[in-house]
Amino acid sequence: MSAETKPHFHGHRDRLRARFAEAGGAALADYELLELFLFRSIPRRDVKPVAKALIARFGDLGRVCAADMAQLEAIEGISKKIALDLKLLHAAAVRISREQVTGRPVISSWSALVDYCRTALQHATTEEFRVLFLDKKNRLIADEFQAHGTVDHAPVYPREVVKQALALDCSALILVHNHPSGDPTPSSADIEMTKRLKEAARPFDIVIHDHLVIGRDRTASFKAMGLL
Repeated sequence: MSAETKPHFHGHRDRLRARFAEAGGAALADYELLELFLFRSIPRRDVKPVAKALIARFGDLGRVCAADMAQLEAIEGISKKIALDLKLLHAAAVRISREQVTGRPVISSWSALVDYCRTALQHATTEEFRVLFLDKKNRLIADEFQAHGTVDHAPVYPREVVKQALALDCSALILVHNHPSGDPTPSSADIEMTKRLKEAARPFDIVIHDHLVIGRDRTASFKAMGLL
């Protein structure tokens, strides 16, 4: 394709890549980072309108990548393939965050652990409950999804959690769930469920170090709040 017939957005792509190469991601807005990613998924079309539409719909880059497939495909210009590419970006972010804590004592890498939990659950639109299983040295040996619920409830069965803890020969647990409402304040149901799980684990000398509730902008800790 000659310079005369080259689409106008090609020069924009080159300039955006140059800005990223020179100053890194911090110098770019969310929609511009999204553009850079979409260049590979949509090679022959101006992606700025698509990137801006995604940010306008979901709010920020994290929420875009955490949105479900149906929500993404509802945006004009987003095919199933492109939606899968965006989900891949989220999966990679979660994996990278998890690698910062896997095999390390979580107490000494607590901020990295919280970052991982936030990356995984911060933007989920329904409530999800996960359990982090720790060995005798408080190293993360497994992170398992336990329940998926509605916008305000995920059923958790203490007996099943303890059964899995025994199967993994773990010594401690960290409970994690999100509040899609954005407010991480523990509910009375959260507090009651945690008490029941703590009682179920006690006969087996399995300790619950904390229960983290992930909100949109904040994280609540049962331990810090004196609820454990």
